[in-house]
Amino acid sequence: MKITVIGTGYVGLVTGACLSEMGNHVLCLDLDPAKIRILEEGGIPIHEPGLLEIVQRNRAAGRLEFTTDVARSVAHGTIQFIAVGTPPDEDGSADLQYVIAAARNIGRLMTDYKVVVDKSTVPVGTADKVKAAITDELAKRGMTDLKFAVCSNPEFLKEGAAVQDFARPDRVVIGADDEQAILLMRALYQPFIRNRDRMLVMDIRSAEFTKYAA
Repeated sequence: MKITVIGTGYVGLVTGACLSEMGNHVLCLDLDPAKIRILEEGGIPIHEPGLLEIVQRNRAAGRLEFTTDVARSVAHGTIQFIAVGTPPDEDGSADLQYVIAAARNIGRLMTDYKVVVDKSTVPVGTADKVKAAITDELAKRGMTDLKFAVCSNPEFLKEGAAVQDFARPDRVVIGADDEQAILLMRALYQPFIRNRDRMLVMDIRSAEFTKYAA
């Protein structure tokens, strides 16, 4: 499967690397050229046991690539993971400007069906804002008939054990209301839950809430 991961921070890089390890063709986007340069040179900008080896192995195999080119990233993946930072705002709430900017880029540049997956830690209701941003950009282009789906797929990764947590998850939470998106997400995560079905499919707001409840 072709996957785009937007953001090469802790969550994005672990997600991209582990998905490429299962044979997917993953393109990771970051707007920070210094981060992409480190990754292109065979290093990683964070420390996480086991991650460097996975990144290097899949880069060598051509399954894991890195770019600062937004248009290329939108064109690449049928599934687009948004894994950008959501730093606390002045009032302590999550700053969603990078999430919404990523969504707007997708809406501005997409030409076929996309599944847009909120992977960042975001408050309940974010998927509605992501959907509205993409819809708005498509309307500006006069392409309101172009189909897309928004999903919530919260992460439950512990620092120091993130690779293991992703490869052998306690549960995979998918919030979606689009059948095609659910089928694609099931297929994507199947290798990680082969021995026991740990996938929990629910409505989007319930999935967003699950992250905070956990």
